Amino acid sequence: MTTGEHPQSIRVGTSPDGSVTYLVAIPPEALPAVGKRDLELAWFAARRAALGQRWGVVRGFRFIRPDGTHTDLGLSDPDAACWVAAVDGQVGLGTSHGMSLCLRLLALIELLARAAWARPLFRLDRGGADLHPALLRTAATIPLNREARFDETGFRHSLSRYVAGFALEAPQRKTVQSETRGDTAPLGA
Repeated sequence: MTTGEHPQSIRVGTSPDGSVTYLVAIPPEALPAVGKRDLELAWFAARRAALGQRWGVVRGFRFIRPDGTHTDLGLSDPDAACWVAAVDGQVGLGTSHGMSLCLRLLALIELLARAAWARPLFRLDRGGADLHPALLRTAATIPLNREARFDETGFRHSLSRYVAGFALEAPQRKTVQSETRGDTAPLGA
């Protein structure tokens, strides 16, 4: 639990069919920033869960604002359920930090899937993903919107503070040159 967090900020219920429901007394846009490294570790945990085909259960979220309005979010997509289960298993979703980390991961994945302008900043292949550190830093720190997503314009604007332009190449594997043979190999090979 984060400092000053009320223990009843997030209530969790499980139905007989195994689905999980979260009643969150904090709206998505008020959830705290998280660490860049925490988000990166959540990404890796989600990837490992997907590779291991550890599918999660259906999850529902109700975020309640101080004025009584709310945002409902339902996750029945098998991939999203898998990723949420991975974050839940890694840090738990019973705190605002865990909830924020989970929603930021989902929002980043959704943004990368639709934002063509971001493609130079990441590379996905069978071996995994290479994300530009500025993507992770931005996703970890800017607020989510009312729908628990990133505002694309705001994300891009915040990202520009860390990246001068968007013509960057995706991060490449670092190579070392052998002093004796003159050939190159991926680090760790």
